[in-house]
Amino acid sequence: MTNNSFQNQVAIVTGAGIGIGFEVARQLASLGVKVVLNDIDDVLAKIASQKIIEQGGICEAFGGDISEINVINGIVAFAVKKFGQLDILIANAGITTFGNFLEYHPESMQKLLQVNLFGTFFLTQAATKQMVLQGNGGSILLTSSVTAHQAHENLAAYGMTKAGIEQLAKNLVIDLSPHQININTIAPGATLTERTLQDSEYISTWSRITPTGRPSTVQDIANAAVFLVSPLSRQITGQSLVIDGGWTSVGVSPY
Repeated sequence: MTNNSFQNQVAIVTGAGIGIGFEVARQLASLGVKVVLNDIDDVLAKIASQKIIEQGGICEAFGGDISEINVINGIVAFAVKKFGQLDILIANAGITTFGNFLEYHPESMQKLLQVNLFGTFFLTQAATKQMVLQGNGGSILLTSSVTAHQAHENLAAYGMTKAGIEQLAKNLVIDLSPHQININTIAPGATLTERTLQDSEYISTWSRITPTGRPSTVQDIANAAVFLVSPLSRQITGQSLVIDGGWTSVGVSPY
């Protein structure tokens, strides 16, 4: 893929201070996309943005909790003010809450729904409104999880929200296609990130039970994400791409 594929495009990437989101933002910027990088941690967003700038990319930081309407509306307005348009949305921000189903607390569910479903839904709505206003089409990518496809211990609530995100993308094909906006989801499996690497057994466990012999890297996930928002994939819409080294095909539990 060349820089010409993304010539003059502007993207918002949420949850991008570290991990998968950061790598997606970094790759887009390396291809010439102007990026607005969001993280709930304002300092982390600024540090991540500066790293991308130092690598030659164009990137602006926008800190804030993307589950709040004022932040959602604010980041879209910020992108348009800074760069004049919005062409790509990657709604990557999300949280994970673990818990045994019989002991799971309402408080945990409330925040999970607010970030993963409410935030994703209304950020997609706000970005879509801007793209429709511009009249030039666009591309939207939502972040799901393999837990939307396969049962996983202590992740019933989380998996439910991710399955909901995938259904949102399918349903929005009806609303977005007339405006030449495509929408898809990626469903990462076990991935090496700053968080997962805190588990000393993570690499050995997932290398053992993943058919390809290793967990994914953030580069693996970002490669797929960038393709799905590129001009090369505009006829792909309403789909979910699982990136897990084949794990959901065999379904071996890590426990």
